[in-house]
Amino acid sequence: MLKRGYHWIAGLSHTPYGEAALFLIALAESSFFPIPPDVLLLALCAGQPQRSLRFAASCGIGSVLGGILGYTIGWIAFDSLGQPLLQLYDPQQDVFAQIETLYQTWGFWGVLAAAITPIPYKVFTIASGVFHFSLPQFILASLIGRNLRFFLVGGLMYWGGPRFQQWLEASFDTVAWSALAVMVIGIVAVHFL
Repeated sequence: MLKRGYHWIAGLSHTPYGEAALFLIALAESSFFPIPPDVLLLALCAGQPQRSLRFAASCGIGSVLGGILGYTIGWIAFDSLGQPLLQLYDPQQDVFAQIETLYQTWGFWGVLAAAITPIPYKVFTIASGVFHFSLPQFILASLIGRNLRFFLVGGLMYWGGPRFQQWLEASFDTVAWSALAVMVIGIVAVHFL
């Protein structure tokens, strides 16, 4: 089912509604949808590399707005909507329990890490609302992290064209974790300097 969803989303890049679909999928993925928008972002950028940065911006805006929707679900409707959504992605509630500890320890930086990495961001958005994490800090971390992630993809496609598509699809997790490692090193360096 996920594979069919992946191909359906990639197929949207060949329609005149590709950019609107990218925005909506990015919005939905940040709060409840299982397939990341990177699939459509890559396909759109491969087809029109000169518009890659615009596609990355649409994806980033949609994702941040979707994150706010997820936050709202956690804040207002956790029992009726948030809990069932989390059951789909975290049946044992292990990740959710770890997120609470992460907020207590890292706060803003934990949300930023989730926004960049392949960690299911929707779990963080809902948890942010449940734990009443500072909304301005949540939005700032989401703006930085989600746009960093999507502009990395869009920028590489803009400058490298379609030849980067296969490489990014094969190594996206490695790239995301590497970006997280660089960010952690930067945080530690700033802290000690």
